[in-house]
Amino acid sequence: MRYREIGSHPDRKLNVSVIALGAMLMGSRTDEATSYAILDRFVEAGGTFIDTANNYAFWVAGDNMGGQSEELLGRWRKDRGVGDELVIATKVGGRPLEPGHDFSKGMEALTAATIRESAERSLERMGLDRLDLYYAHVQDLDVPLEEQVEAFGQLAAAGTVGLLGASNHWAWRVERARTLAAAAGLPAYDVLQYSHSYLRPRTDQPALRAPEGNAGTASAEIQSLVRDAGLHLVAYSPLLGGAYVRDDKPMHASFDHAGTPPRLAALAEVARQTGATANQVVLSWLIGGELPVVPLVGASSVAQLDETLAAVDLELTADQRALLDGA
Repeated sequence: MRYREIGSHPDRKLNVSVIALGAMLMGSRTDEATSYAILDRFVEAGGTFIDTANNYAFWVAGDNMGGQSEELLGRWRKDRGVGDELVIATKVGGRPLEPGHDFSKGMEALTAATIRESAERSLERMGLDRLDLYYAHVQDLDVPLEEQVEAFGQLAAAGTVGLLGASNHWAWRVERARTLAAAAGLPAYDVLQYSHSYLRPRTDQPALRAPEGNAGTASAEIQSLVRDAGLHLVAYSPLLGGAYVRDDKPMHASFDHAGTPPRLAALAEVARQTGATANQVVLSWLIGGELPVVPLVGASSVAQLDETLAAVDLELTADQRALLDGA
């Protein structure tokens, strides 16, 4: 395994594995025995970065509001005697107000009270003394940004939380929040989590008509912010749900444009040259690129995880990177 530091402040850095393991479906769609086996294998391979959220996975089955993933991680940590050697990230926001599979009754607001209380519940579920990385899962346009910034910053200043992060926010909201935090002398968002992969999505889909674009995609503005502010990007869905390698997993409509075929051709050529899978090439491209990215990858089996882990040792040549970048 290889590692990298995340966090922009000298006193608030975390050393994490270059691949993060997503625990989204653990404890729900992925049963306990399989979840334990995947977690055990990840740690055995030197993995140290695990990602979850307070709302995972309310949509899978049953009448619930999430929490199954955090609860499973808590049981696994206790069973395995896992201490603070792992970095566990969780999130607040994106949780339904009532049990069920939709947001017909609304979504939890990112009020100061919710941010604090959710942190306490997450700590309890996972048996932790501190949340290593705590994200605002989705942006909340109704709660004043000043209130959100103060609540997150106070948790970090008190040591309840290590690093702070934002996921699925427009770039200007992230920068505004960081400016407010600096003015208040509080810790700010250091880590950003967005969908990001080798293929480039369109941003003009009918469902994404907000002037700022899709809040869930690592836009050019988000990537520029990561570079200019010395932040780090955690890239979720880097393998597009299996679409790079499985015919039964069609690409999302946002990738149906003229730029996709040339990049797929370049990806196929580099996979041929290296003898690696397309998934492994994508992960290697992300890990070794000039943008500081940690791919966040889920797994439904140990075999699937092993394919992911093998990407850590795949070194692309300068020519192969040039081919991929130039397509």
